[in-house]
Amino acid sequence: MISSFLPPTENSGVYLAAGDESKARGVILGAPLDDTGSFRPGSRFAPLSVRMMSRALEEYSIYRRKDLRDTPFFDAGDLILAPGNTSSSLETISRSISCLLEMGKKPFLIGGEHSITLGAVKGCLKQFRELAVIFIDAHADMRSSYQGVTYSHASVAYALLQLKGVKLYQFGVRSADREEIQLIQGEGVPPFSLLEPLKKILPFLQDTALYITVDIDVVDPAFAPGVTAPEPGGVSSRELLQIFSFLEPLKEQVIAFDLVEICPPYDQSQITALLGAKIIREALLSFL
Repeated sequence: MISSFLPPTENSGVYLAAGDESKARGVILGAPLDDTGSFRPGSRFAPLSVRMMSRALEEYSIYRRKDLRDTPFFDAGDLILAPGNTSSSLETISRSISCLLEMGKKPFLIGGEHSITLGAVKGCLKQFRELAVIFIDAHADMRSSYQGVTYSHASVAYALLQLKGVKLYQFGVRSADREEIQLIQGEGVPPFSLLEPLKKILPFLQDTALYITVDIDVVDPAFAPGVTAPEPGGVSSRELLQIFSFLEPLKEQVIAFDLVEICPPYDQSQITALLGAKIIREALLSFL
């Protein structure tokens, strides 16, 4: 059974239409890490909020023409992480992802802050020598450290670049300092845009293992106000949901997916968590 191989978890089994773990090909896993948030704390509550708001959705997606009730996935709950011990938490996330992949299960993580992606990608590298990371975020996250912290939500993209075997592709960036933007331009991905550069890069990703990470703040605060670091001028929720139409043909290459930086204390209407729940639904139906 999945639960017996993972590190300890809690709050399991409540995402919309989650089924039996023995039949699951995909596994939802909460990663409530919230140690390094530099503006708004509270992303640790996002997995529970996303699960709760999933009940407002239909199991059937008119985008995918598929139904979650026909999709074998399991909600394993939230990893129990030690507050303030970021290194330990990242290692727990890494072991969990590696374990799921070894079992032939596809992980779908709900953060937590964006630094969870570093732990998850390290877990993927235990099973795959090389992978491409599709990194969708309003912020560059290219600082070598932030406020004296190396493993920071503001440094996750930089940290991923330091990992052997990782190729990073960033989309939707509209906030960066001078040094960060030079690094992004060096990667050949223009800031601001999402769909057009994503479409252009897909032919180069054939036969490559893919990890996809979505920071909800890529969406304009008008559509997603409950985030840890809101940044005006973003894409619409509709535009973000369109990425799954382009990525679904690569479903066999996608080895893991995460959604990060929803901040329920600032999501008074819960529309951000609702969007997050819909993103998870579309990811499950696209990649399983």
